[in-house]
Amino acid sequence: MGSETSQPERTVLYDEHRRLGAMLIDFHGWEMPVRYTSIPQEHQQVREHAGLFDLCHMGRLSVRGPEAEDWLQALITNDTSGMESGDARYTLFCREDGTIIDDAIVYKLADHFLLVVNASNTGRIIEWMNSHHAGRDAELEDRTRSDAMIAIQGPEAIACSIPLLQAPQTPWADLGYYQITSAEFESEPLLVARTGYTGEDGLEIYLGAGQAEKIWRQLLETNEGQAAPIGLGARDTLRLEAGMPLYGNDIDDTTNPYCAGLGFAVKLDKGIAFPGQQRLREIKEEGPAEKLCGFIVESRRIARNGMEIYAADEKVGRITSGAPSPTIQQPIAMGYLCSDYIAKLERDEAPTPEVDLRGKREKLRLEHLPFFSRKRKKTV
Repeated sequence: MGSETSQPERTVLYDEHRRLGAMLIDFHGWEMPVRYTSIPQEHQQVREHAGLFDLCHMGRLSVRGPEAEDWLQALITNDTSGMESGDARYTLFCREDGTIIDDAIVYKLADHFLLVVNASNTGRIIEWMNSHHAGRDAELEDRTRSDAMIAIQGPEAIACSIPLLQAPQTPWADLGYYQITSAEFESEPLLVARTGYTGEDGLEIYLGAGQAEKIWRQLLETNEGQAAPIGLGARDTLRLEAGMPLYGNDIDDTTNPYCAGLGFAVKLDKGIAFPGQQRLREIKEEGPAEKLCGFIVESRRIARNGMEIYAADEKVGRITSGAPSPTIQQPIAMGYLCSDYIAKLERDEAPTPEVDLRGKREKLRLEHLPFFSRKRKKTV
């Protein structure tokens, strides 16, 4: 008798993806579009114009109550104490040993905090937070299915969005990177954040699930030629070019913030202790044993997650993400190298790193992250 397998969940935009001819895959328990046309074409659409992403699978958690901030402060690595209403911060959840449970964005709103976590970790973060509640006067609400999340990214993203969104609390010209404001779509309230995961300017829009299909269609139909739907495939190549780590590949519960280059999101001296604080202080003082690096593969072959990196006969690291880069027209990758080897390489005392591509070695050239960077210019 065969074992039963659960069917993936569908976002409120599932019918739109089918209508637009998307190729759908099971992504962490959600049936999501991986592409509509081709990954390189969709990638360039975002780099040159604007792309629309269904992010309804991402976990959205509302944290409210008199002690909501104390609860968050006792769990996350970053510090919310200096945040004003409308601010956003990148942060991490860590275990006592300093390893990463998840990365997240925390938004401070007038009467609550909004946490956006990875789809694969939503249940785990809810459980982690509840297990560290300690009787505080605060509550967590999972808004993942009752609300929707849509991103529009690219140099023309803001111009495509403004005509559809009315009465922003913060004027568009004043909405900075990593800020959030309230606005309206057809008199219905929503939240608009100037955040994203592509290396481009753009918005992430949070609204009631019932409005998602209408705003999705209008963003595409009123911006024909400028905006197009984008799948998870191009989202991955875009974030890789931008040097943004992906949980489950570049960071996970075996890595810590300092080896992943995320020390900027760890505030060791904030006024409240959090899980992993002491161990992270030790790692910072000792120096991480390995470091996340960027690579260009000096061939046309692609280095993939899990492939090993060698210096002569010594294993010195591993690949965590890799893809062809449509922007720079070369295969790129991220991965970890032993810190001792990096020090020797910087002194010209070690051989060039090579990745083992199914039995054949290909040379890697170290590249500073990000591979692609565009200064975010105000478009309004």
